[in-house]
Amino acid sequence: MDKIEQFKRQLETSPLSAEINEIGQVVEVGDGIVKASGLMNVENFEMVEFERARVFGLVLNLEEYETGIIVLGPDDAIKEGDVVKRTQKTISVPVGPELVGRVVDPLGRPVDGKGPIAAKETYPIERPAPGVIDRQPVDRPLHTGILAVDGLVPIGRGQRELILGDRGLGKTAIAVDMIINQKNEKNRPVCVYVACGQKKSKIKRLVKILEDAGAMEYTIVVAAFADDPAALLYLAPYAGCAMGEWFRDHGRDAVAVYDDLTKQAWAWREVSLVLRRPPGREAYPGDIFYLHSRLLERAAQLSEKLGGGSLTALPIVETQAGDISGYIPTNVISITDGQIFLNSSLFYKGQRPAIDVGTSVSRVGSKAQTAAVKKVAGTLKLDLAQFQELERFSEFTEELDAQTRRLLERGKRMMELLKQPDLRPLPFEVQAVIIFAGTKGLLDDLPLESIATFKEKLAEELDSAPELAKKIRDTEKLENEVEAKLEEIIKKAQKM
Repeated sequence: MDKIEQFKRQLETSPLSAEINEIGQVVEVGDGIVKASGLMNVENFEMVEFERARVFGLVLNLEEYETGIIVLGPDDAIKEGDVVKRTQKTISVPVGPELVGRVVDPLGRPVDGKGPIAAKETYPIERPAPGVIDRQPVDRPLHTGILAVDGLVPIGRGQRELILGDRGLGKTAIAVDMIINQKNEKNRPVCVYVACGQKKSKIKRLVKILEDAGAMEYTIVVAAFADDPAALLYLAPYAGCAMGEWFRDHGRDAVAVYDDLTKQAWAWREVSLVLRRPPGREAYPGDIFYLHSRLLERAAQLSEKLGGGSLTALPIVETQAGDISGYIPTNVISITDGQIFLNSSLFYKGQRPAIDVGTSVSRVGSKAQTAAVKKVAGTLKLDLAQFQELERFSEFTEELDAQTRRLLERGKRMMELLKQPDLRPLPFEVQAVIIFAGTKGLLDDLPLESIATFKEKLAEELDSAPELAKKIRDTEKLENEVEAKLEEIIKKAQKM
């Protein structure tokens, strides 16, 4: 059989079908934005491909004669007149357990040099939030290991708790401590840390800290670097959210840290202004509230019918000179279920973490608090608020009665108890005993400089009494005999 006959038979047996590709032409390119003509049926949020440059773009503006596209990569290789082709796909990222322990970019591509990721599923990065019927109340604690957070503004699984404050006050440190603390949790959640617009050196240092602590075993890092296009900074939190949602949808717990949403808002403002969208307050586009609300509303505690999984959101927002009433901070405060506000004056006084008791609040976390901690920490916030009021008042006078002096001394010891170094999360049973010692007035005679040593000795004493620690962890309330044993341990730690 000659070659011609072979080709004829192949053509007869192979099915031939016409394939239509809708293509357009680049009209204008610059600042990470492309204007293209000819894409008559393209849809909003659809991926398009620039064939010659081999770069993808995302459609955001549908105008009468042109289409506005943000480039998901460098736009240097794209020239006017280049062909742009529809893919008829919405933007998606790989999801699943294969991503755990990896560092990826906002499109799910690995950037840690550990080879490709063989993910079996993809999720669109924009998904509708679960409805009210699909949710159930938040009633399980997410322990951060930070005494000031777990005692004053506890976080529940499925909650949205904002962390805000000026630059360099330890917002990221709170999130990192929370991730490290999950290592010893019984029902450990998968943590997704989204680094939005940060330096490569900072992200590399953070990954090293998590690796040294053994926390990368259950963590995914989504990194959008400071020198990446604004489009990738805008997409990074949505990509991280989609990765966390896979675990939520499969009956597991996940925590997403968005560090930080201020930089995402800046990136979205930049994209919108270049796309010629009309600016509003502070030059932000009109949909800036929707940008964050559609992201944070996806955090939820799902109903038992849907598997009972949860996604907790911990967004981070930067304030300017402690101004909590700024545009982006007030937007995100109104979307979330509470906030942890870091105060610069407390920070410079040496209070670390510098959590402002009066401004910080958790609207649902106390319902998820462990019974033992809830009992001992019930009056803690009120006591500290009273102490701060008295402290301000005592600056103007030295003539104080004995009771006021006693309250001031106790308040100083409580503030000292709440100090905690970075990367040293405490088990919550140790937290419960420390708060118990402070609120019961058992440390009123202990010198302030001895408080840090006392806390270390107390943790050692509790380690040597595992049965007592188990009772604190499991019992609904602290019984009299448990309280008596705790007082013994506290007295022993004071003498050591």
